[in-house]
Amino acid sequence: MTRTGVDSLDRSIDKTNAWLADVAANFGTEDRRMAYRVTRSWLHTLRDRLPVPIAAHIAAQLPDLLRGVFYEGWNPSKVPIKYSRDEYVARFARDAQLHHTEVSRAGRLVTSAMQRHISAGAISEVLGALPTDIRTLVAATDAQGAPQGAPQGAPEGAPEGAPEDAPAGVLRQAGVHSQAAGQGPGGGEQ
Repeated sequence: MTRTGVDSLDRSIDKTNAWLADVAANFGTEDRRMAYRVTRSWLHTLRDRLPVPIAAHIAAQLPDLLRGVFYEGWNPSKVPIKYSRDEYVARFARDAQLHHTEVSRAGRLVTSAMQRHISAGAISEVLGALPTDIRTLVAATDAQGAPQGAPQGAPEGAPEGAPEDAPAGVLRQAGVHSQAAGQGPGGGEQ
């Protein structure tokens, strides 16, 4: 079935839908809007922290539609932006519309979905370019908590305090509120 009358665009729409479905499935939901928000946030927060050649290498493997999302608002003359872990978390949370406590789990789930579509070498290159404190937020983990696709010397295990259940943002969409929802660092309002 053609939607646009342009085969390459229709294929890109189909591929993008498949990628977003994988992200949504990792979160245990069918909410494509949420999957889009966290994927877009993952792409942008990593893109701006990476050197241009690595960012371009990742972008080249994205479907055309997601490649456009990736490059939206990008200024390659101003990257990499050296933001701290807390700045990374704040930006990811804001853009994905998640609570800051949900960022590490969301980052790992998106990375896990992206590993099914982007070459292992490219994922390893991205993770290797990140400082350890940010790498631990996005490196997918196996069932034992060991990083997957991380370069040699990457820290072992998942970050402490990572929630095991669905992010509160997904729970709030379903009408369930977590205790941490709405609280910022130190328990204050976010």
